[in-house]
Amino acid sequence: MRRINVAGTSCSGKTTLARELAGRLGVPHVEFDALFWGPDWTPVPTDVFRSRLTAALAGEQWVADGGYAAVRDITWSRADTVVWLDYPMRTVLSRWARRTVRRIRSREEFWPGTGNRESVRKALRRDGLLWWILRTHARRRRTMGTARRERGDLRWIRLRSPAEAERWLASVQSPASPSTTAGASASAQNP
Repeated sequence: MRRINVAGTSCSGKTTLARELAGRLGVPHVEFDALFWGPDWTPVPTDVFRSRLTAALAGEQWVADGGYAAVRDITWSRADTVVWLDYPMRTVLSRWARRTVRRIRSREEFWPGTGNRESVRKALRRDGLLWWILRTHARRRRTMGTARRERGDLRWIRLRSPAEAERWLASVQSPASPSTTAGASASAQNP
């Protein structure tokens, strides 16, 4: 595993897992959302996003988090492994609620310099993240399942719960460790 794409539905924990994995492996972490969102929650133009992502994934080793279909050709042409966080809706919604409440209270800025912050108004808008999750969760699961069957050139690690993800992450040894294990259990790879 040298170039890893952590994918999954919104609020599944992609960034957290990718950041921890990158730290464990001692490689750069690339966050798709940080490359995609501009100030005031305005997406950058597609050509700018593609250019940013191409540059960010040019290295020989990285862990990237995100599953934007518009750039999947770039991501998966460079990746050797996809870690798919395939969590149930209840898990994703629970994570959305905890994260949103925490960020509303803290006024934490997403991606420094953008001014993007959570608010109650944004959280509950029809075009907000909650409704996005509700509309896309099942479709993303189908799309990723199809991609997994069609993209045998990639190593797939499908994790179905946060506990399974924690066990898998614990099994990944840093490159400096005497017995590096870059794998997952057979059940995580081939459920």
